[in-house]
Amino acid sequence: MSTEASVRTLYLDLMKKALSGVLYNDPPDEATPSLPGESTPPPGVFLAERREGGEDWPTTAHTMIGVKRLDNLQECAERVLADGVPGDFVETGVWRGGACILLRAVLKAYGVTDRLVWAADSFEGMPVADETSGGRDFQMQLHKYNEVLGVSLKEVRENFRSYGLLDDQVGFLPGWFKDTLPAAPIEKVAVLRLDGDLYDSTMDALTHLYPKLSPGGFVIVDDFGLPTCASAIHDYRAAHGITDEITRIDRFGAYWRRSARPAAV
Repeated sequence: MSTEASVRTLYLDLMKKALSGVLYNDPPDEATPSLPGESTPPPGVFLAERREGGEDWPTTAHTMIGVKRLDNLQECAERVLADGVPGDFVETGVWRGGACILLRAVLKAYGVTDRLVWAADSFEGMPVADETSGGRDFQMQLHKYNEVLGVSLKEVRENFRSYGLLDDQVGFLPGWFKDTLPAAPIEKVAVLRLDGDLYDSTMDALTHLYPKLSPGGFVIVDDFGLPTCASAIHDYRAAHGITDEITRIDRFGAYWRRSARPAAV
């Protein structure tokens, strides 16, 4: 491995440790919901295995997706760069911005100046789901956690700045996906990371961004382990004849790579 490659690896590994909070054993937030069939971890107790799989909500760390999903995100980004797959990097649902910060770090590490990282989020938290919402959104009631899940655009921008990565290669799309994504100034997408949790949010992102995904590009689904999100994924894929294999990352995350020749609908 060359000196340049070694330095790049060290930099990105350190970024992932800092962004996830494993660098300083950042404890889980007391609002962390319990997982099905499991009890909530004791308040203030950092458990490496939970943070590895993105199974808690960090107190101060800039992402809750965990180390395994950060590794996957880096691998997908590096693969499209190596293969010359055209397009920007997009995440729908960014929380404190950690995953997007890693994507910007990847571009910086490889000296890529012709791609953007787009951070799409309400920057207010989760929408209030009523009985007309798709899938099981109403049962989830995630808006009740908005004190933790609602992170302002100002705070996310400052998080980028703290890593020296806030520049003109980062774009923000504040608002509900149904309002912002149809007219988003994104021509092509190479990596599309979905982290909207809910059926409607996931379907909105797929509807408006998947047609822009280049062949060879990746779709990463943070919440595939949630029935709400998984239902939207299966419904969209079935409606559009998408048969590319879905690969699981961990308990919640999954991804697939868009084939060179999309299946006919």
